[in-house]
Amino acid sequence: MPVDIDIEHVARLARLQLTDDEKARLKVQLGVILEHAARVGEVAADDIPPAAYAIERANVVREDVPEPSLPVEEALRNAPDREGDRVKVPRIAEIGS
Repeated sequence: MPVDIDIEHVARLARLQLTDDEKARLKVQLGVILEHAARVGEVAADDIPPAAYAIERANVVREDVPEPSLPVEEALRNAPDREGDRVKVPRIAEIGS
């Protein structure tokens, strides 16, 4: 089933300036991708529960053993700005109202 794609709109959303050749090629490529994605939906069976992975996964954990770490001075040696024993960074959010 062919998919009709407004490649001009997609390019505008992605802020891409495309040549006419690129638009034609990408329209075909995106159509193929969307057709394949539609086929995946056809294969899904109701009796199979959704899963994030194709095979079972389990966490592999190790014993948490404290080990020596870097001294503060060495850890902060390349920090662009410091405040005591911490890296100082610009504020990106206001706290409270």
